[in-house]
Amino acid sequence: MRLAWGLVAPLGLAYSAFFLAPLLILGVVSFYQDEAMTEFGTAQWRRFLLDQFHWKVIGDTLLLGLKTVAATLLLGLPLALVYRAASARWQRVLLFIVVMPLLTSVVVRTFAWIVILGREGLINRLVLDLGLAAEPLRLLQTELGLVISLTQIEMPLLLLPVLAVMVRIDPNVLDASASLGASRWRTLFRVILPLAAPGIAAGCALVFASATTAFISQSVIGGSRLVYLPAIIWQQAMVVAHWPFAATAAISLLLSVSAVIAVIATAGRIAAGRVEAPTHG
Repeated sequence: MRLAWGLVAPLGLAYSAFFLAPLLILGVVSFYQDEAMTEFGTAQWRRFLLDQFHWKVIGDTLLLGLKTVAATLLLGLPLALVYRAASARWQRVLLFIVVMPLLTSVVVRTFAWIVILGREGLINRLVLDLGLAAEPLRLLQTELGLVISLTQIEMPLLLLPVLAVMVRIDPNVLDASASLGASRWRTLFRVILPLAAPGIAAGCALVFASATTAFISQSVIGGSRLVYLPAIIWQQAMVVAHWPFAATAAISLLLSVSAVIAVIATAGRIAAGRVEAPTHG
């Protein structure tokens, strides 16, 4: 027992020093009354919570994360199923393709999407060449363009945990499902997805947390037309130098994102417990 505590202690101290201590300081700063931080009070929290604009910004920020999660799931789950059915050689190729974007800075990938989403970009050229629109689409400084770019940027965060779970599913379970007369779709929804639920939940949580706090992508792709909570935190801290209000906004972002992640994790646990014995379908 002493040896175990001795091994855990350095990690615990590092965790306390680099996470808990700054978080505690942030909480204390949020209760200062004014910019000079001379006295304590709840003025900053009242200013933040009693303003409908800030609630709208929180809602928009969380909605952006949920839309990104939905888009990455829509594209990522079919790819995960292809990965599971592929041979070992093609699995290595697909895994390399999934990991490859992580080798490039998120700043570089974000600026690349400016070129792709611009009026003369790849998407607009394709739309115009196919005759789908008479004029270039407005994709930059729109939520649609931001969700598209975040879907590609955050895709590896979803796929890596999902692929790790998918490859561990016992093929005998799927054979048993087929032998009981279940169709492929029934097997997918009643066996494969519930068994992969922990990985899906972990991936969704990572994508949601990253998308809602993606200040660079939100600023570059969304521009000043779209206001999200990270932009308010940056503005209050670096432009206005109002640290108490910036701390209040930061804690609000942390709490709201953590609440949604807790819901995602709970949904994953519930789904994982619903693996049913397939009947004829």
